[in-house]
Amino acid sequence: MGKTRLRISTFLTIAFAALFLISCNNAKQAPLEQESDTEKSVRDVFQRVSQHTLSNVHFSLVVDNEDDWYQVSAQNGQLTITANVPTALSYGTYQYLRSIGAMAVSWEGSRIALPQSFDDYQGKKVTSLFRQRAYLNVCAYGYTMPWWDWPEWQKELDWMALHGVNNPVAMEGQEYIWQKLWNEFGVDNDELKQYFSGPAFTPWQRMGNIEGHEGPLPQTWINKKHQLQKQIITRMHALGMQPVVPAFGGYVPKKFISLFPEAKISPMPKWTGFAQETYWLDPADPLFAKVAKRFIELYNQEYGQQQYYLSDSFNEMLPPVSDENRYAELAQYGEKIYQSIQQSAPGATWVMQGWMFGADEEFWDLPSIEAFLSKVPDDKVMIHDIGNDRYHVWQRAKGFFNKQWIYGFIHNYGGSNPVYGDFDYYQQQVSELLISPEAGNVTGFGVFPEGINNNSVVYDYMFDLPWNNQGASRDAWLQSYLSARYGQLSDSQLDAWSTISDAVFTTKYWSPRWWEGSAGAYVFTKRPSSKLMDFDDHPTDLAKLDEGIKQLLDSGEALQESSLFIYDLVDFVKQSISLHIDNLLQQSIVLYQQGKSEEGDDLVATIAKLTSRLDSLLGLHDETLGTWIDDAKAYGDTATESAYFALNAKQQITLWGGPNLKDYASKVWQGMYKDFYLPRWTLYLNKIKAAGKPLTDSEEAQAQLDLITWEKDWVATHTPSPQAKPAQPLTDLRQLMQVLELTQKVNP
Repeated sequence: MGKTRLRISTFLTIAFAALFLISCNNAKQAPLEQESDTEKSVRDVFQRVSQHTLSNVHFSLVVDNEDDWYQVSAQNGQLTITANVPTALSYGTYQYLRSIGAMAVSWEGSRIALPQSFDDYQGKKVTSLFRQRAYLNVCAYGYTMPWWDWPEWQKELDWMALHGVNNPVAMEGQEYIWQKLWNEFGVDNDELKQYFSGPAFTPWQRMGNIEGHEGPLPQTWINKKHQLQKQIITRMHALGMQPVVPAFGGYVPKKFISLFPEAKISPMPKWTGFAQETYWLDPADPLFAKVAKRFIELYNQEYGQQQYYLSDSFNEMLPPVSDENRYAELAQYGEKIYQSIQQSAPGATWVMQGWMFGADEEFWDLPSIEAFLSKVPDDKVMIHDIGNDRYHVWQRAKGFFNKQWIYGFIHNYGGSNPVYGDFDYYQQQVSELLISPEAGNVTGFGVFPEGINNNSVVYDYMFDLPWNNQGASRDAWLQSYLSARYGQLSDSQLDAWSTISDAVFTTKYWSPRWWEGSAGAYVFTKRPSSKLMDFDDHPTDLAKLDEGIKQLLDSGEALQESSLFIYDLVDFVKQSISLHIDNLLQQSIVLYQQGKSEEGDDLVATIAKLTSRLDSLLGLHDETLGTWIDDAKAYGDTATESAYFALNAKQQITLWGGPNLKDYASKVWQGMYKDFYLPRWTLYLNKIKAAGKPLTDSEEAQAQLDLITWEKDWVATHTPSPQAKPAQPLTDLRQLMQVLELTQKVNP
């Protein structure tokens, strides 16, 4: 009997112990099992990024009517992030993990070092200073994304979530809708082949700047982007984002003139020197409302109704108004565009870019801006004031007369990639905005790059501003950022970064990229011209940059296994060598103009050596001429399509189109240095060398024609080499800087 009781007692003890263990395990796993779909979407972001299950990280989304906030705590090794919106949940998690050195995510790669157990921590509640955190420029869809499919977009959407973006500009998939729309109004697909521009130029087609440029647009591309936008919109909503999607701005195919002879359709001024006109339907014409209504109906059928619709009628295009009724007509334009959105999406918000008010400020005086906005309800329009690193529209426009607006910076123009930014400027500008009596109804902060995959540190910094504008000093912020990015950071490396920051991250706008009608980040990337002899506007402190690079190289052994450290070092060396090449180019022009051929040849040989070595090092970067072309080719379903996409891709980063946009999208990439910029400059320098004097006006004109012929041939025939990564980058970097040092001794 005693033995039986003992057995029963033992059995019960074991059973209760097992139940206790099961209940404990269930308790630990409960947050995972009970997560809402939204919380799971946030978890999925971190699991994709980290490749970890994150069983000791718990996400908690609460519902309230407060401004966006998050709070982080850790206890008994478990990390809990609580927030009231999904993007605060994802940003708060990433910000904390970055602050403890556990995670750094950038376009060029990530470093993940998640702890098995988190130290106890009780963070304060952090509230966003802005309701919207907007992101992306419509132009990025040409300069960066024409060949993107879901893998690239999924990675970018994860990046957005980590950086707190909740109001992204989502422009994919609209040609599918435009095609349906124009078909319904009587324009067939054969006629649309002459209307749609090529994949790398669709943003400017959409804004009414161009039509039919480097087309026709393949149906397969249209269909792929249609399916892609469905995935993008679905994921954006799952992550708590409210996308900005397109609406009708008034631009119609030329065929509309014959189809609707009674409609008020105006040819618009030719954009930036292009030969072809575009055609604009007056919003006061009854046909405008019909077209606009049907576009949104078709769009919503495919992608669902949204809250924000972007309609830009006058992006770098001046409104056709009469002198006597200028303000009344502008007011009517604004009212009709707003109404055209409301009829199909009641309660939606009309979004416009405020760029036009800065780029065409001679037309858009204060009364004109006020008139254009005057008949639109304050809470049903949103102005993206995107260019505060170049213009200051909101101050001049009186805070947009109490309309909702988003303050932001473009930073990157054309997808070109010099190293620059201005931490202090961004922080100071946001601080002034928040206390300004002229700010009006500013509701958001945005970063609106025309191209991405460059200057990651700048974007991390800017997206911290909406949450902590009065936070740590620049050096303290950099120390935290770099510790997470590299895994370790010595005092000497931080000092080097501080020196480099003083050299390159004190530039709010890369002004030399557009100079005397020539685009391009550096002199080397601009089409050669005798005018470039007068060019002297380099915003980088080159001596400080070289000093900082030397400091990093001297302390680089400990970080030689860090791919992100090597990436940054190559980027800084790229900036230095490019600017030194610019100086050498100007010296070589002078020598050849003076008839000093031998001295000129020596300098050109030095330029070629620096260029070749830098080109090789740039293979460490993910983007090269080879990858850009390979991505374009891969988007084609046939050999013909692939060849066409490759031509489109090469055209954009070189000639672009029209007489004024050459090199606007120039890239500092492997392949471009050695295969495009160097031979182009060699061709021009040889002409000066042969003349032995400054070129006459007629000789200069002929040289320019010869350069254009060479560029066109390059686009048509050049086959880029595949990406080639150097085996010993740190050694190669040191050797390149030694070559530069020897060059400076010979040519001080």
